[in-house]
Amino acid sequence: MDNFKENRKELDEELERFIALLNQLLPHYHFLLKKTDPNEEELNRLGEIEHYLIGVNSKIMEIKGKLEQDLFGQSIDAYYKLKLSAYEGNPQSKLKLEKMRDTFAQALKAGDLINYN
Repeated sequence: MDNFKENRKELDEELERFIALLNQLLPHYHFLLKKTDPNEEELNRLGEIEHYLIGVNSKIMEIKGKLEQDLFGQSIDAYYKLKLSAYEGNPQSKLKLEKMRDTFAQALKAGDLINYN
């Protein structure tokens, strides 16, 4: 990912567009949901929207899970590999491990990470 800034900008734009489209769809869904006597066409539309939103929610949960797994799983994996290398006497690994520990400690203090111990 050599062009991170470009990719980040693109992803931010896509996320903003997604949110904007969702903000257009949700009020219509809520309107149909609250309608006391919907006709058959409105009921069909409500079902279609609800089915679609359930799928969107599932995709969002999948993305969220992947992000959590990649962000935290990969970091922990790198940490333990670095720790093993440092214990084996690699001086560069020791320095990197200290920096990583400091970063984790700062994240814990800031509330960005949760300590389950």
